[in-house]
Amino acid sequence: MIRLYTFILICSVFELSAQTISPFIHIDQFGYLPNATKVAVLSDPQVGYNANLAYNPSATLEVRNAIDNSIVLTVSPTAWNSGATDSSSGDRGWWLDFSSLTDIGTYYVFDVANNERSGDFKIGLDVYNDVLKTAGRMYFYNRCNFEKAAPYAEAGWTDGNNFSQDFSCKYIYDSNNSSLEKDLSGGWFDAGDYNKYVTFTHSVIHDLLAAFEENELAFDDNWNIPESGNGIPDLLDEVRWELEWLLKMTNPDGSVHNKVGSSNYSENTSAPPSLNVDPRYYGPTCSSSSIAVASMLAHAARVYATIDASFATVLENNAIAAWNHALTFANSNSFETDCDDGSIVAGDADWDVAIQKEGLLTAAAHLLELTGNTTYSTYINNNISDAEFTSTGSWSAYKLSLYDAMLMYANHPNADPSIANSIRVNFATDASNNWNGYYGFIDNDLYRAFMPTWSYHWGSNNPKASYGSLNYLLNKYNINPSSASDYKMKSEELLHYFHGVNPLGIVYLSNMYTEGGDRCINEIYHTWFNNGTDWDNALTSLYGPASGYVVGGPNSSFSVGSISPPSGQPNQKSYLDFNDGFPNNSWELSEPAIYYQAAYIRLLANMVDASVTTSTQIGLSPNCIEIFPNPTNDYFVIKGDLSNFDIRITNSAGATVQTILSADTQEIIDISNLGSGLYFVMIESKTHGNLTVQKIIKE
Repeated sequence: MIRLYTFILICSVFELSAQTISPFIHIDQFGYLPNATKVAVLSDPQVGYNANLAYNPSATLEVRNAIDNSIVLTVSPTAWNSGATDSSSGDRGWWLDFSSLTDIGTYYVFDVANNERSGDFKIGLDVYNDVLKTAGRMYFYNRCNFEKAAPYAEAGWTDGNNFSQDFSCKYIYDSNNSSLEKDLSGGWFDAGDYNKYVTFTHSVIHDLLAAFEENELAFDDNWNIPESGNGIPDLLDEVRWELEWLLKMTNPDGSVHNKVGSSNYSENTSAPPSLNVDPRYYGPTCSSSSIAVASMLAHAARVYATIDASFATVLENNAIAAWNHALTFANSNSFETDCDDGSIVAGDADWDVAIQKEGLLTAAAHLLELTGNTTYSTYINNNISDAEFTSTGSWSAYKLSLYDAMLMYANHPNADPSIANSIRVNFATDASNNWNGYYGFIDNDLYRAFMPTWSYHWGSNNPKASYGSLNYLLNKYNINPSSASDYKMKSEELLHYFHGVNPLGIVYLSNMYTEGGDRCINEIYHTWFNNGTDWDNALTSLYGPASGYVVGGPNSSFSVGSISPPSGQPNQKSYLDFNDGFPNNSWELSEPAIYYQAAYIRLLANMVDASVTTSTQIGLSPNCIEIFPNPTNDYFVIKGDLSNFDIRITNSAGATVQTILSADTQEIIDISNLGSGLYFVMIESKTHGNLTVQKIIKE
């Protein structure tokens, strides 16, 4: 495997001329994997806030090299649905398929006659690596009780330690009793507020651990968090921050408190978080909290077993204790559903009985996988009818943690063969029937990221990402293998939606300009980055919000009808980039949350290989070049006008082992003859005499 690192960079950088990016040409602003389906969506708005705009594309459009503006491909657009208007977006449009372009490089789509140009995008093996890293770092910024200091926090987003009150939390129903105070420090802020909920983190932990299990190669130890470099993937370091808080919320008998937070809205404020000195409270124990903890800790114990055995044992013991405590409610059919009376604001941490029963099935499957104890398979066999899909046949995007667990059970040697088969058949049947559009009729959505219209509710980006992972699950468990390529493509298209292939043409992550986004979420409803502060807007305020926060997304049920958009818009246009508080209620659109984040990271992670390092672009004009690594032991790629450079490879002793002579615009550098070791690519500009050195570690 090749790893390339920038060692010294001394090169004249040339500015690109200013370009107006078209509102009609929608591409993934970060780019595409070389062998992926690549389709730009061309839009002509018909309904909604931008219906006054009009676009009719030329008979052919060009894909151009962004370095030298050369034409690399000419493509004819295809009208979507015979020119009909897409009701979900309010647009009519065309698809421009440039999937045949697989060369590594940086490009843009250009309509010459209409003078409409997309932003730049890359094709490469590493196009999402920095995006994943930035999205993962959201959890670092949302850490409670942790200082955000340089070099881990970027300039503008540093802050002192926060909420020291959590080290002596008061019991909400007996706040003057100091003997009941508890150290409940740690964990993440749940969303845009500073509260912490046990049940709300259930899907988060499962999604993040599943992302790691499904593609360990996506996660490296270089997210620039305090634990980076400890030999453990930083995703797991970050997840541990939450797990250790969950352990504090768990009592020795397996009962678990439901939440930590403030007793009124005025106390759940202050920007930055370090300024908050208001009291903090913890809530009562609840059956749903014990079920959630049993499930999360059992899953985590299995993942951490080969990383930190002693920590995994602690997780396992607490998972079993929580399970046994939860069973007392299940056996007596006395599930608690009203533990959260709102004394701690604001979210309701309760689960209804049906969700608690499904939660027990999820926990049992993870405990079975962890321990092999048939007690847990017996529980599943006796209670499988508690899973909604057994009666409705519905595998929606809202219960991935349950589906993960049941499919895992179906592959366990202790599973009942008939139940295991029925689980697989049930999933296969629903996917084949494609009823209600759960798995994505791409033809039904101009923007190629189909989900049912009723899913464009508060937090729609959560199911949007989960529909992608649902498609991935079909392939993970070899369900309907003849449709495998279709399921894979649908997962990719749902990811492209987040990256700009949507009616607004925006990246649904905050402030991603340094990662390659050209139009991003600029405002998020978050107490730290709230309206009127230095962190208000990425384009107009001093700093803007930290990068990489996934917002809730379009909400066709937005409650303030006088604000349009988002009110009165087609489903996919029911969004506004703002962060006003009450009474404008922007939290129904632009609030981020740890569960939205986890769903997106899981979707993205299946398309990332962290061992592929980011390409190095040396300058931005025809006189400069780009270097792209390749995840093999045989070659890497240099693109640009190589006639302007002298290029050679040296070994660690400085001796030249290979000279590269070419006037081509792309050179595949074959290094298969080089043995393992350290090498340097020496790149010297003939025009400016500047030298760039790239370090190669050939493994």
